[in-house]
Amino acid sequence: MKDILSGLRILIVEDESLIALDLEQLCLDHGASDIVIERNLDRLQSEQALTAFDVAIVDLMLSGVSALPFAERLRDHKRPFVFTSGFGDMGQIAAAFPGVRAVGKPFSGSDLIEAVAAAAGRL
Repeated sequence: MKDILSGLRILIVEDESLIALDLEQLCLDHGASDIVIERNLDRLQSEQALTAFDVAIVDLMLSGVSALPFAERLRDHKRPFVFTSGFGDMGQIAAAFPGVRAVGKPFSGSDLIEAVAAAAGRL
């Protein structure tokens, strides 16, 4: 399980620096080859932003702005991703994004890695 993310390019969409760095290290520890951290949704508008990675980890809220429109673009372009969120009610997200895993904050490393691996087709 140590290299379950081997070779993957991962986009981390997270506005909290410490959480982003923890996610980065966690993914690298499990074999990811390249990590891009993005804190601003405006920088993810191009089509290239949707194809430059294998799987994404998307926080639901970035500085008070919903990441759901970006998640919809990911889904429309068939790009695999998982949600992270500090909000308790994930029912609406599950209904709007069936099959997309949501990992609540604070999360355990194993839960997050398992969700990312599953989204990337590794499980």
